[in-house]
Amino acid sequence: MANKKVYTGTGRRKSSVAQVKMFPGKGKITVNGRDVRDFFPYETNVMDLKQPLVATSTDEMFDIEVKVNGGGFTGQTGAIRLGITRALLEYDKPNEGNEGCFRSVLKRAGFVTRDSRSKERKKPGLKAARRAPQFSKR
Repeated sequence: MANKKVYTGTGRRKSSVAQVKMFPGKGKITVNGRDVRDFFPYETNVMDLKQPLVATSTDEMFDIEVKVNGGGFTGQTGAIRLGITRALLEYDKPNEGNEGCFRSVLKRAGFVTRDSRSKERKKPGLKAARRAPQFSKR
């Protein structure tokens, strides 16, 4: 791997952070040193994080290594998806005559925008962010 070009991207979702390294290969995805199908218990998570690769028809072009921490499966999947999208955009930078055709495809599919929703903080006097204690008339 000494002379291979590596493309990187960082993705965040809820409280998860994913660091993605993408390099030319056969389509193998490794998450925290384990195969992606061993790491995520549901096939829908795997399908979700592969969406940018499928949209750009590059799912067999790159090997991907991911370090992810924080959050649960859904947040981690979303973070990895954003990291893969950013790595693809780095690969397809508009330079040397190419105009960067991946960006329009990924933007239209909604993969470029970070989902900024996160858990709302708990407020004093309440049981959760907005959940009030049960009201008792007597």
